[in-house]
Amino acid sequence: MTITLEKMNAVEFKQYHSFAIKNFANEQMKSGNWEQREAVIKAKQEYEKLLPAGEKTAYNYLYTIRVGNQEIGMIWLAQRTDEKGFIYDINIWEGNQGKGYGKQAMKEIENVAKKIGLKSIGLHVFGHNKIAWSLYEKLGYIETNINMEKTL
Repeated sequence: MTITLEKMNAVEFKQYHSFAIKNFANEQMKSGNWEQREAVIKAKQEYEKLLPAGEKTAYNYLYTIRVGNQEIGMIWLAQRTDEKGFIYDINIWEGNQGKGYGKQAMKEIENVAKKIGLKSIGLHVFGHNKIAWSLYEKLGYIETNINMEKTL
């Protein structure tokens, strides 16, 4: 089935925001970047900085991913400069993963990026997220820098 991207409404944003804070905090803890006691606070601060006006923040494009009328995920593209965009988040909700929807959503967001005049899109992938890493490589994304760390 084909997916569509629909601009996220206020109710969808509120649900996403609640999920995103917890998810981002967990990803940062898994990566060893943040301690549990500070993770949620730092995640909230990061989202407040990036999306001060919520889903209406200028130069940010938050979409609900749908198959028919069913919400199956979300994707967030930010325009960083006149020519560069950045995908801050993409999520395919549980029960819908492994069906190619993420790949379709990434291709659709590239079309959105072209329409607003972007020439490139960047993204970040946590090192432990091998599934996402593999998808991005298949779609033609290349590594531009890698951070490495060793716990002593």
